[in-house]
Amino acid sequence: MTAVTTGADDRWFFGHPKPLAFLAFTEAWERFSYYGMTALLVLYMTKQLLLPGHVENIAGFDTARTFFEHTYGGGKAMTVVALASAIYGFYASTVYVTPFLVGGPLGDWVLGRTGTIILGACLMATGHFLMAFDVSFLGALACLMLGAGCLKGNLAAQVGGLYSETDNRRADAFQIYYLGINGGVIFGPVVTGLLGAKWGWHFGFGAAGIGMLVSLGIYLYGRRYLPPEAPRGAAARRDAKALAGPMSARDWKVLILLLMLLPVLALSIVGNNQIQNAYLVWADANADLHLFGYLVPTPLLVAVDSIVSVVTLALMVLFWRAWAKRYKEPDEIGKIVIGCVFGAAGVACLALGATLTPAGEKVPFLWLLAFHLLNDIGFANVLPVGLAFYARSAPRAVAGLIVGIYYLHLWAGNTLVGYLGGKLDKMPAAQFWWLHAALVLTAGAIFFVVWLVFGRLLRGEPSHLDAAGVVAADAGETP
Repeated sequence: MTAVTTGADDRWFFGHPKPLAFLAFTEAWERFSYYGMTALLVLYMTKQLLLPGHVENIAGFDTARTFFEHTYGGGKAMTVVALASAIYGFYASTVYVTPFLVGGPLGDWVLGRTGTIILGACLMATGHFLMAFDVSFLGALACLMLGAGCLKGNLAAQVGGLYSETDNRRADAFQIYYLGINGGVIFGPVVTGLLGAKWGWHFGFGAAGIGMLVSLGIYLYGRRYLPPEAPRGAAARRDAKALAGPMSARDWKVLILLLMLLPVLALSIVGNNQIQNAYLVWADANADLHLFGYLVPTPLLVAVDSIVSVVTLALMVLFWRAWAKRYKEPDEIGKIVIGCVFGAAGVACLALGATLTPAGEKVPFLWLLAFHLLNDIGFANVLPVGLAFYARSAPRAVAGLIVGIYYLHLWAGNTLVGYLGGKLDKMPAAQFWWLHAALVLTAGAIFFVVWLVFGRLLRGEPSHLDAAGVVAADAGETP
């Protein structure tokens, strides 16, 4: 690979280095394929793949069924909806583990980031095309999970590697990169959903595979502009450890607290992450999906949520900037608490819609829109803010590790989503959604207590404990 080192004078792409354009569009098309496929996955399983005449053709599915029934169903036989939810939950959670088990080690120690990204793109494209056949379904999921693990983290690391430590364009670069992600999230489900609804599931999966090939082509063309990769191996790891310095007593307290908060973060996302799982199944059967007289295909609800998410994220940035000019802006934990409240209110709209709609009638689409609006306001104050919180609070000696570990809450959250989704056809819909709202609100309550008790410690302010560990707080101090 021919590499060109980028510098502060490289402003070819909206004031940023040329490689950023290729990395952003690579990620946009990868997200197009990923979310295009996941928008179809649960509906495809419940409406076709797991039904008689198809499920018998899946290679190795008897063993897989036993695994899912013991892991998610307590060893009992599972309904089609419960089994589909368990498969989705396992898939959606595992893609946040494979970066640590596969993608990270390969990128850091074996193939380098470029080689690992190319391998991941090839695996994902293969997985999408294998979805066209019943027999290869489990193999397709395996390719997709391994491929996503190779791409996640390595692409983002290459974005960060375009800038020096003193280059203030780094934050703007990740905003542009995030726009690429959201572009794929919006258009992927639209294209695959329309193809799946009109021509059949496999046309949608094929479109996702083509999108992944486009992503790979963009990356292969643009890799010549990437700067040289960082050194790999034991010597490089020793140098990084020496630069970070030793862990202090305060660092250990912060580290333990951040690890303990991961399950709480997992609770905070169950309402949002159910959108591509039980929410689609419930809405398909129980909601009136006509908007201004147009029937919205069920997979396009994912695109609706993505559009609302982009808008609310931009509006929240503007809101907090305006708020800070007149009032004190909440810290990260304060915003997470606010986000959990909005997220719980959003899920409560689904529960209220199911409760107030007369029997035999469909839940009006306005209840769904209210859910997306309130939930996405919550999303804007939880997930990106949570990442900033962990990145800022992490002890320097383990900063990279902690930022990576932060994503494990998505693994735990999606695992819980898969388990909870299996209860959709076992309890009334209103009770199902009230349960999710309660879990999200519980997460907000725990974060509020953490803010009261450990706020100073996590903000890096002088602790309530002196060096000997004796309480020495002044009266009237706030956390």
